[in-house]
Amino acid sequence: MMMDVTSIGGDMGQIIQFVSKSERERLRLIQEARAIYDSIFPPADPAGEQSSEAKARQSDRGNLA
Repeated sequence: MMMDVTSIGGDMGQIIQFVSKSERERLRLIQEARAIYDSIFPPADPAGEQSSEAKARQSDRGNLA
């Protein structure tokens, strides 16, 4: 069976970044913590808009004299 040389070498200009075991563990823990946080406090509207209730609370603040 013959192999194509380009499939072996791939892109020789590609840079490989080594990540230490502790850094991978740190990133895993951060990802896990974010998932837990999002399960407790769901993210806001995807469009970034405030809910009508939050807008009402903000407008009430302006009416305080």
